[in-house]
Amino acid sequence: MVTDPDRHGAPRVPPLPEAEWNETLKVVAATVGPLNIFTTLGRHRELFDSWLGFGSMLLLKGTLTGRVRELAILRTAHLASCEYEWAHHHRIGLDAGLAEAEIAALRLGLDEHPWDAADRAVLTAVDELHADGTLGDRTWAALAGRLGENELIELVVLIGHYHMLAFALNALRVRPDAGH
Repeated sequence: MVTDPDRHGAPRVPPLPEAEWNETLKVVAATVGPLNIFTTLGRHRELFDSWLGFGSMLLLKGTLTGRVRELAILRTAHLASCEYEWAHHHRIGLDAGLAEAEIAALRLGLDEHPWDAADRAVLTAVDELHADGTLGDRTWAALAGRLGENELIELVVLIGHYHMLAFALNALRVRPDAGH
């Protein structure tokens, strides 16, 4: 594993100043605040506009329960060492009904917390996708016994999306927002 001794250095791409925001970024900032993820990715206007719709669908309009979604996102953030994702989704995870003890356990080995079978299947999927880029048949069967076809597709895409986003946030050194 390559580690960057300057991982927490200055952002490699600074957030876009408010005077340069396009209409999409203005609307997003007015809705959720001028978060660094948006003001940084907003520098690439076409990519930002496309990504925003996709990411919003997964976060706000998906078929997965909030619990499943946030377990997957937080475990992905942990495995990808993405401080930004972890900070934001810690709060969102609490809002989705996760307990503090469960969130803390997402940083541990799967056997170090008494996950029920449904949660364990989701977390195993995250771990396998992170390590191997695919799911084993046993994990797929455990998920397929609990999730419908659309949810199965969405879970794999959600994990991949947040893995990709963690890469971008880490590589660009997007700093956590104040209060998160």
